[in-house]
Amino acid sequence: MVSVLSLRPFELGDEVHAVAIVAAVYHEYGFTWDADEYHADLYDLAAHFSAPHGFWLAEYEGRPIGTGALHVFPEAIPGSGELTSIDDYPRIVGCDCSLERLYVHPDARRLGAGLALFRHIIAEAHARGCRQMEIWSDKRFAQAHQLYQKLGAEVVGDRICRDPDQSPEFGLRLKLR
Repeated sequence: MVSVLSLRPFELGDEVHAVAIVAAVYHEYGFTWDADEYHADLYDLAAHFSAPHGFWLAEYEGRPIGTGALHVFPEAIPGSGELTSIDDYPRIVGCDCSLERLYVHPDARRLGAGLALFRHIIAEAHARGCRQMEIWSDKRFAQAHQLYQKLGAEVVGDRICRDPDQSPEFGLRLKLR
């Protein structure tokens, strides 16, 4: 039997899968779960990720194992240099979209879901006319950083995330065009 990895856009009811996948990663790293604020988007995917944005699930043999999202900005982040501050929060200059919520369940790693999701989100951003993607990633996610850099993303700075744990993050820029 051939093992099958597939991607699909979210459907109503997929919130339970998105929460389970991301929560498993948070549990793995001992991060704090915040359903009311920081993770509220996962409980209402339609409100947060409908067009022009997008949210996808990776499935392996029909079982959801990964998530990934694209957020399209109304305009590119203004400024000069590599980083700017918007509402006292570091952002990457020139980016007009961002990678969001790319997570693979710990029990399903090494099946290609992260790479497939990232490539798909890049293609979706390109199709929407985006030019540069902003990626913020916890500094402990070394394998994710390798994946992003493998496809051309470059580290341009860092910041402290506004999550409950005040996690340090790397900021990466991926040029799409």
